[in-house]
Amino acid sequence: MARLHRNRRKKRSAARWLVEFTGTFALFLGVAIAAAILDERSMQDLSGMPRAADGDTLVFDGRRVRLAGIDAPELHQTCRRSGADYPCGRQARLFLAGLLEDGETECMGNEEDRYGRLLVRCICANTDVNAAMVRAGWAVAYGGYDSEEAAARREEAGIWSGSFVQPDAWRASRGGLAELGPAGMTDRLLNRMKDILGYRTGKDNP
Repeated sequence: MARLHRNRRKKRSAARWLVEFTGTFALFLGVAIAAAILDERSMQDLSGMPRAADGDTLVFDGRRVRLAGIDAPELHQTCRRSGADYPCGRQARLFLAGLLEDGETECMGNEEDRYGRLLVRCICANTDVNAAMVRAGWAVAYGGYDSEEAAARREEAGIWSGSFVQPDAWRASRGGLAELGPAGMTDRLLNRMKDILGYRTGKDNP
């Protein structure tokens, strides 16, 4: 009889734990969903003197944000020009760093990529930074800035002066992710859950 009571208590404890766990998970999930929806609707503003991590990523006081609508060569990517390789990824970063030297940079965005980085459009000294990167030929258009890319192609500016592998294809060939743009709902929920639980890794560029 005593054993029967103990078994019943164990079953009740297991059932209570399952209910509590399910309730806690549902709470976290609800908060994550609400946060993900708010991310889509709330425009975020950033301003200051960021540094260029690469040709399409800025760092504001430790926070990485990604320039929306463009894709620059990866930092260690090389391209070809006049029959020789050259470090187009580093040159893209140098050009972006030069744009940021002209004054305070102001960025706005309300979407994130799959790594939780805010996708932003930035202005520095009345210059559209995103557009300038594409127009100078140090980034390709990705969902915007088609006219700037067309002009860079005509003038053989930047990477268009020779041959190169598209940045997303270059990442994919090295095991990275070829996909760019805003994260889907699943990735946004995962990012929010990581924030809530304190597990965000701050992963670098794809």
